[in-house]
Amino acid sequence: MARLIAILFLAIVMTVTLIRMDHTGELPVLPGREIPSEPEEPLRKEQRRCQRMGEAAASDADCLAIWAETRDRFLGRTPTPTAPATTSERQ
Repeated sequence: MARLIAILFLAIVMTVTLIRMDHTGELPVLPGREIPSEPEEPLRKEQRRCQRMGEAAASDADCLAIWAETRDRFLGRTPTPTAPATTSERQ
């Protein structure tokens, strides 16, 4: 008897979920699982742009800089400033 009640309960829950999904086009959000929408970070926006470029991004200077910054953030490194180019060599 308990198995029958459990099966009926699951069938009702699945039916209600499918009906709600059919109306909205997406699964209902579970209580307590709501993720507040945050504005997209500029770095993330550029990463997506480079991703859409595909293979051409490998030769794009902006994408290479974005990937370097992403790599530094992931590894927890601070970007090292490049030394200014000198016009004369010391001897």
